[in-house]
Amino acid sequence: MTFDSEYEPFFQPPGWIIGPIWAILYTTLIISFFTTFNLRNKINKSNTAIWLFVVQLIVNLAWPRVFNSEEYLISLIMIVIMVIFTSMYAYIVYEVNKKGSLIVLPYILWVSFAGMINATYYLHAG
Repeated sequence: MTFDSEYEPFFQPPGWIIGPIWAILYTTLIISFFTTFNLRNKINKSNTAIWLFVVQLIVNLAWPRVFNSEEYLISLIMIVIMVIFTSMYAYIVYEVNKKGSLIVLPYILWVSFAGMINATYYLHAG
């Protein structure tokens, strides 16, 4: 989040917790991706699922720079892309890789929560 901003929503978590949460979430993403990749021959539309995952990850990695440059509308759109693409990925792989699908749910929830925080920055700046 924007740590140099004077504005901070009341429900924004403290900065010290962000690193450990992301360490856990990235670990779950890695587990999900590798289990999906290993089962790709059994998954219908596995190439689509892998593409969705990779694109959302690229957007995720680009998001902090966009958010911290106070481009709140663009960063909010990026969050929507992350949530939609990850949800689609989870849906596609669910039948064959239930654990790989379900393990990304905390990520989807966390990114959605970050979207609420992002939206408050956008509304405050506007």
